[in-house]
Amino acid sequence: MIIDFHTHCFPDFLAEKTTEILRRRSGILRPAHSGTAASLLNTAKRAGVDHSVVLNIATNPHQQTKVNDFAISLLNTEGIIPFGSVHPESENALSELDRLYDAGIRGIKFHPDYQGFYCDEDRMLPIYEKIGRLGFITVFHCGLDMGIPLPIHCNAKRLGEILPSFSGAPVIAAHFGGFGDCENVEKYLCGKDVYLDTAYCSGVLPPAAAKEIIAIHGADRILMASDSPWNDPADSIELIKFFELSDEDEAKILGENAARLLNIN
Repeated sequence: MIIDFHTHCFPDFLAEKTTEILRRRSGILRPAHSGTAASLLNTAKRAGVDHSVVLNIATNPHQQTKVNDFAISLLNTEGIIPFGSVHPESENALSELDRLYDAGIRGIKFHPDYQGFYCDEDRMLPIYEKIGRLGFITVFHCGLDMGIPLPIHCNAKRLGEILPSFSGAPVIAAHFGGFGDCENVEKYLCGKDVYLDTAYCSGVLPPAAAKEIIAIHGADRILMASDSPWNDPADSIELIKFFELSDEDEAKILGENAARLLNIN
């Protein structure tokens, strides 16, 4: 089984416009798909991916409900596992977590750069604590985002300091814990109770650096992820194979670890 733990798609009526805006902002020349759920699934199928985790982001408090309505609408789409999002400035962020939980959503995505908060701010603690109580999986964008100017709002050091707030509920540091920051990923995240995903690492992260982190952190805590449409999942799978890990470790990263997190048999 192959599970892509970090993908994106948008409502059909917004997909073309949204994908084009993000493409131009980040300088990506050719996205892997057009931004719709159907195009995501077609790209995943060509790559041999069985399940794609779709990470939705509430980029402002007024958008929160609609973003999560879209996530909930994807729950019955075969091959897609949608995550929701809450915005720290939303008055009903905590109750929205209840709504997502009751609907059957399994995880929450934060992108602190887009959402305008540092991941270790005190105002986030009640949200993190409730996420922990509900047992959500939490994915953080970690490190530089090429489409957004500095500063970086979530890096390995900041994220490492807040992990206890989730009371053991799974936390994932996207982009191998942060592009170009392998030294601090090793220092502040490796060995801790956190997963690292490989989103947008194909062609960006030197394989030798990735292999070193895997050796230190352990293959049990690494998740294959593409960041589709910004990387093709086929390329992300090939990157994992390029690491020349044992068959057992490769299988864990390609899908077994994710299946365990998501309770997929």
